[in-house]
Amino acid sequence: LTQLTITTERRGQAALDRGEFKIGGKEVFRSRTINKNLNPVWDEKVSLLVDSLREPLYVKVFDYDFGLQDDFMGSAYLYLESLEHQRNLDVTLDLEDPQYPDHDLGTLDLAVTLSPKEGDFREATMLLRRSWKRSNKQLHSSMRLSDVHRKAQLWRGIVSISLIEARDLQPMDANGFSDPYVKFRLGHQKYKSKTIPKTLNPQWREQFDFHLYEEQGGFIDITVWDKDAGKKDDFMGRCSVDLSPLSKEHTHKLDVPLEEGEGMLVLLVTLTGAAAVSISDLSVNILDDPHERHQILQRYSVLRSFHNLKDVGMVQVKVIRAERLMAADVTGKSDPFCVVELSNDRLQTHTVYKNLNPEWNKVFTFNVKDIHSVLEVTVYDEDRDRSADFLGKVAIPLLNIQNGERKAYALKSKELTGPTKGVIFLEIDVIFNAVKAGLRTLIPIEQKYIEDEPRVSKQLLLQNFNRVRRCILFLINAGCYINSCFEWHSPQRSICAFLLFVLVVWNFELYMIPLALLLPLAWNYILVASGKDTRQDVVSDLLEDEDEDYEKDDKDPERKGFINKLYAIQDVCISVQNALDEVASYGERIKNTFNWTVPFLSWLAIVALCVATVLIYYIPLRYIVLAWGVNKFTKKLRDPYTIDNNELLDFLSRVPSDIQVVGVISMHTHTHSPWTLELLLLLLLLLLLNG
Repeated sequence: LTQLTITTERRGQAALDRGEFKIGGKEVFRSRTINKNLNPVWDEKVSLLVDSLREPLYVKVFDYDFGLQDDFMGSAYLYLESLEHQRNLDVTLDLEDPQYPDHDLGTLDLAVTLSPKEGDFREATMLLRRSWKRSNKQLHSSMRLSDVHRKAQLWRGIVSISLIEARDLQPMDANGFSDPYVKFRLGHQKYKSKTIPKTLNPQWREQFDFHLYEEQGGFIDITVWDKDAGKKDDFMGRCSVDLSPLSKEHTHKLDVPLEEGEGMLVLLVTLTGAAAVSISDLSVNILDDPHERHQILQRYSVLRSFHNLKDVGMVQVKVIRAERLMAADVTGKSDPFCVVELSNDRLQTHTVYKNLNPEWNKVFTFNVKDIHSVLEVTVYDEDRDRSADFLGKVAIPLLNIQNGERKAYALKSKELTGPTKGVIFLEIDVIFNAVKAGLRTLIPIEQKYIEDEPRVSKQLLLQNFNRVRRCILFLINAGCYINSCFEWHSPQRSICAFLLFVLVVWNFELYMIPLALLLPLAWNYILVASGKDTRQDVVSDLLEDEDEDYEKDDKDPERKGFINKLYAIQDVCISVQNALDEVASYGERIKNTFNWTVPFLSWLAIVALCVATVLIYYIPLRYIVLAWGVNKFTKKLRDPYTIDNNELLDFLSRVPSDIQVVGVISMHTHTHSPWTLELLLLLLLLLLLNG
């Protein structure tokens, strides 16, 4: 075995160049693309392991055309047998085209070094060839033998692109709209977004990850297309994102205008270092340095509360290791990596290959814009052939973090409703300014650009229905408790409620409203401090509901599983249908009262409103409320057999809803009350207005 080191330098008379290097008919290296340059300079270095010097190195140069077939720009052979060993040689290759041998296609400058092997590289060679064939990417020049047992770390970093939306695109269809989708390309890595039909301002909110193989970044080529069924898609514009000026470990929001078209794309781009260029090791982090920590504390001190209100604080996350992860590969192992997200900021660790107990030992630092944000840590299994597999997730509110505490968090499912296999060890520190955090609480929350698309779920439907039902039952129980005081079910309780009502109404002032809201806060604080926390009951109820659903699914799944699901969904749909009908009916009855669907009821409403206006004008509201309360409390005492009612709801129940209006043919909106009733009501109205 011989080690061949090649440095691609430059070539003349070319545009949008990239080079391919082959040995024995197999591609072993592909250079990056140089955009819009007739004298491209690559300055790339790669080390290759060569089995035989008899096989020449075949180099081909192409002009890159995104979305089309690349144009051939020439080729040349480098005969390795003619090279001197252990000597750095500058080689100039004349590019030729076999079909046009007389054409001058320029030259290609290389710096080549041929050296003997260092140790047994046979296993590394097989691994490199497998990696070249699979990804067609360059190998890190300083690959070590310790990396061979776990796959070669071919990439230098991760580029995460969030495709948010497009604005003011060009209409391509006859209806004045387009069906746009977007293609991304970085080297040989390609992604395609979903198609948004009939819009010029599509919102995708999709996220794509590219492996970054260049130390100094590169260009991501982006094209926008209009989907046309049955024929070729229409080109709508292109743009490119230069990664070189973008800082790493930071999310950049870019508004990129389209060339050769109209409109712009809104992107979020994050560059994350890989194992070769790590984010930060445990031995190097700012909060462990007393001087740096003191400066950060000073920056978020109370004295600087009104300086840069958007900078609320900072959070440092140490991702240490995970244990007992789920095996995602057929070999019984996984290739886990960890993604840390805070709002729209997203950073990622390197991948630890073939390991169920990975150690990352990385430190992430985020700026806190909202102290109420939730830190999400997700573990995935890397898969080269398809999207990463989910292994587990934890969600930690920033306000619940204990600074400096190394803690093991049990991984949960994607919906965070149940546990999954494995734990992850984290150490988190949060430093923030309380005044800034309080002020930021009063402004709209930052919209998360990347969210999972909602899906129909029987379990989620039942869970949400039970949540709404619990809220409604709480209000019903509170109403029943108040009504029991009016009904004198417990004389002692009714007497206390009556005296409290009279005392509050007689002495009521506006400041008592916020004071009344303080009472439940103080009461629940006492319960939490005393250990009687009712919040755990709510969590337990949710988990019990989910466990019951799982148990139902586990019992006789073949015969009863589908039937039970169907009946459960049917019950929920009937309940939701009835509730929607009730709400819609009352809304329509209020509307029909004012649009004279039943004139008699509308005239009756006029009389009632006139009487109420006169009473409120001449009598203080305090006395009216007091009289209403005394009437409610004494009604049962005056007539034990009276039926409790609500006069307003009784009135609305007489007003037909829209469905009832359609069903009753004899009811017409142009009918009138008898003239005697109208005259009587008019006279009563005049008397009230005259005092």
